[in-house]
Amino acid sequence: AKEKKRHMGDTKHFCPVSLKENFVLYPGLYEHAAKYQEKIYYFSNSECRDKFLKNPEEYVAHNEPIQAPPLRVCLLGTHGAGKTTCARQIANKLGIFHIQFEEYLQELILPKTKRKVGPHCNEELEDDDSKMPILSQELEDFSQTMTKTETEKIKQEVELTDEEEAIRANLTDNEALPPEVLDNIVHDWWKKEPFRSTGFILDGFPRTVDEAQYMSEQGLCPDVAVYIQVEESDVLDRLFPPRLKKWKERQYKKMENKKKLKDLKAKIKV
Repeated sequence: AKEKKRHMGDTKHFCPVSLKENFVLYPGLYEHAAKYQEKIYYFSNSECRDKFLKNPEEYVAHNEPIQAPPLRVCLLGTHGAGKTTCARQIANKLGIFHIQFEEYLQELILPKTKRKVGPHCNEELEDDDSKMPILSQELEDFSQTMTKTETEKIKQEVELTDEEEAIRANLTDNEALPPEVLDNIVHDWWKKEPFRSTGFILDGFPRTVDEAQYMSEQGLCPDVAVYIQVEESDVLDRLFPPRLKKWKERQYKKMENKKKLKDLKAKIKV
C-alpha cells in the first residue's frame, strides 16, 4: 500500500535522462531509482541516475509538462503475413512514416547494383534479357569485343563498399548486419528529423534475436511491438497466385526473347 502512494516523477516509470537526451521512453528499473523534491524517478541504468543527481533541474519539468516522443511501432511477422499492407494503413491513419526495412536496404545499394538482389528478386532475371542488348549492339556497330576502358568503367560502377557488401550479403544470403552498419541506418529513425518528431512504423525489423538485442543495448525502444501470426495455408493462398502469374509471364517473355535472339544471330551472321 505504501508503494502505491509513492509520488512518481514527471516521467512516471520512464527514465527522464533517456527522454531528455535521446527522446526515447526507456522504462526505468527499480534498482536504479532516486528521489528528488519528494518524487521518485526511475532510470535505465546507473549512469543515467548519476547524470540526473548531478544536475536534476535539467531533466525535470518547469513551466510546462515534458513533451513525450511520437509513436514508434515495430511490426513483425513472417514473409507474406501482410506486414506491409497493415503498416501502410496504420501509417496513413496515424500520420507517421512507414519504413519497410528490406526495401530500405535495397534502395541503399540499388544505385550500384542497378537491380534488386535477394532470393525473391533473382527469379525474375533471365539470361536472354542480358544477351539481347549485347547482340543488338553487335548488330549496330559490328563490334565483337569491348574495349578495356569500357570494361574497367563497368567494373568501377558495380564495386561496392564494405557497408554495401554487408547489405548485399544480408539480402542474398541472410548474413547478419554488423553493428556498425546498423548504427548508420537504425539510429537515424530515432534521433534525426523528420522521423524524430513525427514517429514511424518499422516494418520487418528487428528480424533476429541479435537485432533485438542491438536495439536494447542502444536504447532504441519502440512504444509498441506487434507480431502478426498467420497460418501457412493463408500465406500460400496469398503469395502463390501472383507468383504463378509472374512465372507464366516470364516463360512467355523467354520464348519471345529466344525468337528475337535467333533472328538477331541470323542477321549478325549475314
